[in-house]
Amino acid sequence: MLWTHQTDVSIQRRGGIRRRDFLRGVSAAAFAAGMLGWQDMMALRADDLKRRGKACILLWMEGGPSQFETFSPKPRHENGGETQAIATNVSGIQIADNLPKLAQHMHELAIIRSVTSKEGNHPRAQQLLHTGYLPNPTVKYPTFGALATQALAAKDTALPAFCRIGGRFRTAGGGGILGVEYDPFEITNPEKAPAYTKPSHGAVRFGKRLELMKRMEADYRAADGAQVVADHQQLYDKTARMILSPEMKTFDVEQEKPSVIDAYGRTKFGASCLLARRLIEAGVTFVEVGLNGWDTHQNNFAECRRQCGTIDQPVAQLLTELRERGLLESTLVIWMGEFGRTPRINPRAGRDHFPRAFNVAVAGAGIRGGQVIGATDAAGEQVTDRPVTVPDLFRTYCQALGIDPNTENTTPLGRPIKAVGGGKTIAELF
Repeated sequence: MLWTHQTDVSIQRRGGIRRRDFLRGVSAAAFAAGMLGWQDMMALRADDLKRRGKACILLWMEGGPSQFETFSPKPRHENGGETQAIATNVSGIQIADNLPKLAQHMHELAIIRSVTSKEGNHPRAQQLLHTGYLPNPTVKYPTFGALATQALAAKDTALPAFCRIGGRFRTAGGGGILGVEYDPFEITNPEKAPAYTKPSHGAVRFGKRLELMKRMEADYRAADGAQVVADHQQLYDKTARMILSPEMKTFDVEQEKPSVIDAYGRTKFGASCLLARRLIEAGVTFVEVGLNGWDTHQNNFAECRRQCGTIDQPVAQLLTELRERGLLESTLVIWMGEFGRTPRINPRAGRDHFPRAFNVAVAGAGIRGGQVIGATDAAGEQVTDRPVTVPDLFRTYCQALGIDPNTENTTPLGRPIKAVGGGKTIAELF
């Protein structure tokens, strides 16, 4: 806007004062009066985030992506099928030819090729890779997103601290024993603003309706419904604060320049990655982006080419923008699914479930990129070097984000549950 532009010019003429240094000195009244644009507000948020701590983006590949067709190709073995390997921008490291753009970001990525578990059932494995624990009928374990939110999120933000975009997330879970406060805010369509987030009759009338609801709930609170009413009102208060906030613009990816939207690719997954960056920049702690379709029991090679074509450009651009905006150093990016696919190709040209050896890729938040951790044998059937368990992964994620993995949360029955049950940090990543 004109005011901001003229101010920039005068600042530049005086020399030596950075734009963001000046913006930090502007009083809160400038925000209230609408004198700062959304981009300026996000610039300040980004600086605040870097000073305050860490954030995380989980790129969740639901269904179990094939390691052979992504980051662990085996082109010189019959189990590798028709997938070829290509060089990356790090000498000596190759990945599948399905990911040419991500191959140019290998210096930022660390690939763990030796992840191993025993769980090959979709729902159970999805919970395991989201919580670090296998399902238990007596305990609702919190997801890592909820744990990260509990440990890292500021309490005074208008936007939800934990967001999920796209995907189905059928068995991913939420706050669990931490409570509804740590459940994710789910965004089904990243290309549109979240549904029902505008008061139909204005903010004043909306506020009066909230007060009326609280008075109507008073009798139920008195009749042994105190906790239910408290949870309900907490949820409504947070929602009201969010939808009345100017930061709701964060959800509108059309606020970006067309060239930026093009750089992510005009697809739902591209919009999801762009929205993830906008949310992190706005101060959100944990964003999970989901992509279904990795359960390739048939036509594995064609389906994986299609899936990799969906993720290659958006994820590469996400890494680029996080780095350019100074956010990659404080944001952990995780690419993973619930397990891998079988080395042997089935009669339907597909690969089946294979938890024994699969891969995960990570970047940012102190992770040393340009390296591969672990290995499998020539056939891809056995881990031969540096096996990594799911608790190892979670303990490593905690290390990157500065979370104490031994933090204990208590179930309703009084049982203490550690954030991470066992495991050892993958020290080589740092």
